[in-house]
Amino acid sequence: MPSAESERVAGIVLAAGKGTRMKSDLPKALTPLLGLPLTAYVLRALQGAGVDPVIVVVGHSAEQVQAALGEGYLYALQTDQLGTGHATMQAMPFIPEGITRVVVAAGDAPLVTPEAIRALIEHHQRTEAQATVATTLLDDPTGYGRIVRDAQGQILGIVEERDALPEQKAIREVCTSFYCFEVCVLREALPRLNNLNAQGEYYLTDVIGIITQGGGRVEAWQSPDPTLLLGVNNRWELAQVAHALRKRILKQLCLDGVTIIDPTTTYIDATVQVGHETVIEPNTYLRGRTIVGVGCTLGPDLYLEHTQVGDHCRLFRSHIVGATIESDVSVGPFAHLRPGTVLRRGARIGDFVEIKNTEVGEETKVLHLTYLGDATVGKRTNIGAGTITCNFDGIRKHRTVIGDEVFVGSHATLIAPLTIGNGAYVAAASPITDDVPPDALAIARCYQTIKEGWARRRRESKQMGGETDGN
Repeated sequence: MPSAESERVAGIVLAAGKGTRMKSDLPKALTPLLGLPLTAYVLRALQGAGVDPVIVVVGHSAEQVQAALGEGYLYALQTDQLGTGHATMQAMPFIPEGITRVVVAAGDAPLVTPEAIRALIEHHQRTEAQATVATTLLDDPTGYGRIVRDAQGQILGIVEERDALPEQKAIREVCTSFYCFEVCVLREALPRLNNLNAQGEYYLTDVIGIITQGGGRVEAWQSPDPTLLLGVNNRWELAQVAHALRKRILKQLCLDGVTIIDPTTTYIDATVQVGHETVIEPNTYLRGRTIVGVGCTLGPDLYLEHTQVGDHCRLFRSHIVGATIESDVSVGPFAHLRPGTVLRRGARIGDFVEIKNTEVGEETKVLHLTYLGDATVGKRTNIGAGTITCNFDGIRKHRTVIGDEVFVGSHATLIAPLTIGNGAYVAAASPITDDVPPDALAIARCYQTIKEGWARRRRESKQMGGETDGN
């Protein structure tokens, strides 16, 4: 009877490459893809399949990659990028004693699923192979290693594109860079690799030939979906993968009870959560750590990033980043909510309103042409059209505090630091520089002067070719 330890399967993720063909300053493993680094999708799939521990081989910008992928993994350093076989060698010492099987995975295949990895492992266990390679059939196999078989269909080895003969390049079955090995077999084979090939590298693919030449059994698990295990080597392939991944995300949301009016114009990151009965209108973008409650209507023409939204909210034609929005809130059209914005239950934010680092209280209305920055606004307060908080004196930011049930008239200028007490009124077009006590009326206006007949005299003067000052 095998021990519990022997049933565990370790994982090795190859993520040391620079990704030259991506033409990016970022290491390839950290290429952004729908809210996550490219390699994070592979790590998620391995963990979902129960693979543990997972060893990530890092090399180019190793510290940056490790910081981005986070804790929960072991990290092996490949100082010199000498090929996939060499990278795998660096990870072997991290496999705990007693674990007998290891999955080796490419770090640039974000469409891989836990189900695919489990199927690979199960095929390996069922056939009692020393190694199992995941393969697929491609109409255009350019760029991939070809699976070479004998007349009986047994795998002889894998030949890389650059080293393949013309007849081998015609083979449609390719290696996807996902493998399952018996650990002891892999330990014995890796030291026998050489770099006598077109790239001068130590290929992991050559391990398959070494095993078969030694009489070992190598199996192939052929993926029924050619896209699941394919890697990303350039930005066009990244775009195609993003399209497929986005469709997968949207489909799952729909199955979970979210209505998506037009999937072709809806863009949702893998990190986003959306509650059931929410309706997503066209041209909506949900990015980063955004969480949306139940029964909301989002869009059309909405951008949300790193924002928490409660239940039964209506948000449309607005740009919102780093905000917290409680339930029963409406925002839009053309609102701009910046980081630090907090909208309490029932708040209403209207057209051409910008809010930054401000808390807006329950049932408060900010409906037109307003800027609120570095402020706290109480409950059931009305902020009139054209109101602004003057929060910056050129050196420091200052805070404005507005109480509950305050009425701020249109075109008021609130010059911080400033406190307006509960129940106070601010007259329209008033520049307010001093604190306003509760229940008080603040008026700060220039006096209006009427000069009777001034406009008529000015017109007459122009007609006569003369000028007058109108006095």
